[in-house]
Amino acid sequence: MKTDARNFAATKEVLVPLLRQMLLVRRVEERLSADFHAGKLPGGVHLYIGQEAVAVGVCAHLRDSDTITSTHRGHGHFIAKGGSPRAMMAEIWGKRSGICRGMGGSMHVADVSKGILGANGIVAAGLAITCGAAYAVTLDRSDRVAVAFFGDGAANQGTLMETLNVATLWNLPMIFVCENNRFSEFSPTSTVTAGDIVDRARAFKIPCASVDGNDVLAVHGAAGAAIERARKGGGPSFIEAHTYRLHGHLEAEKSFLKSAYRESAEVEEWRGRDPIALFKTYLRGEGILDEREVDALEREIAAIVEDAAQFAEAGEPADPNLVFEVMFHEQRA
Repeated sequence: MKTDARNFAATKEVLVPLLRQMLLVRRVEERLSADFHAGKLPGGVHLYIGQEAVAVGVCAHLRDSDTITSTHRGHGHFIAKGGSPRAMMAEIWGKRSGICRGMGGSMHVADVSKGILGANGIVAAGLAITCGAAYAVTLDRSDRVAVAFFGDGAANQGTLMETLNVATLWNLPMIFVCENNRFSEFSPTSTVTAGDIVDRARAFKIPCASVDGNDVLAVHGAAGAAIERARKGGGPSFIEAHTYRLHGHLEAEKSFLKSAYRESAEVEEWRGRDPIALFKTYLRGEGILDEREVDALEREIAAIVEDAAQFAEAGEPADPNLVFEVMFHEQRA
C-alpha cells in the first residue's frame, strides 16, 4: 500500500492539533523524567520521547468509541487518544485520583470511556485484546475500529501471527501499528529480528505500509487510509512506523547497566530527526504557524503539565484495601 502523506486538506485546523498533541505528550514525559530522577515517583517509567508522531498521527483519526491497546511505553498513546494528563500522572504517582485509582501505575494506564483498553507490561498482550475488541465490533455491526500499538520486540511473539491470521480470516476492523524504535529493551533489533517486520503481515495478503514514524504526516496519511478502509468493512491493515526512542528503555537503567548498549552519536543523530522539531519546521515553512504562535502553544502546554503534576503530587495515596475489590474478590482472610 503506497500512501502519500499529504493527500489531505493541509489546513491549520487539521495540522495545529497534531503539533499540540505531540507537544503535550513530550512535555508530560519530560516532567515524568525529571520527577523520576528527583526521586519523586514511586516506581519506574518507560518514556515515549521521540515516538510522538506515531501515536498522534494514528489517534488523530480515532473517536472515543474506537479502541486502542498499548504497551509498557504507553503514556503517549494514552494522551494522544484523549486521556487526561491529570488522571494519568496521578496514576503514575500511585494516587486515589489516578485513572485506575492508583492501582495500575505507569504500565497499566487505561480509560475505557476514551476507548483506551490499557497499557500492558506483557509484551504483545495488547494484540490479542485488540483482536477481541475488533471481533466485538463485528458483533455490534458498527463502524468502530480497534488499533493495536506494539513494538518491534513484540513482533517476535507468536501472538502477532495468531492475531494476523484471525483478523484476516474474520475480516476484522483491526489496525496493527508496529512502532519499530530499533531496540528490543537493550538489544538492537537488528540482532534479534530477522527480515522486515512488515513482511510478516504481507504473508496474510492484508494492506501494509512502511512509513517514517518521525514524520507525523506520513503516519497520519497511512493511518487515515487504514482506518477508513476498516470502517467501510475492508478488514485489517498493518503499519510499520520506523522511529527511535531518545531515552533509554526505562529511566532507571543507568543504575544497573554496566555498559552502554548504544552509542551517544547514534542518539544525537536521531535527535536531529526529532519529530516535533521536524513538524515545527514544516509548519513554519508552510506559513501555517509563526514563532509567536508556537511559543503560545508551548506556554499553554506547560500550564497543563504543571497543573497535572501538582494535582498528582497533592493527591491522597491509593487505598491498599482496594486490592480486595479490583484484584482479589471476596478473598479477605
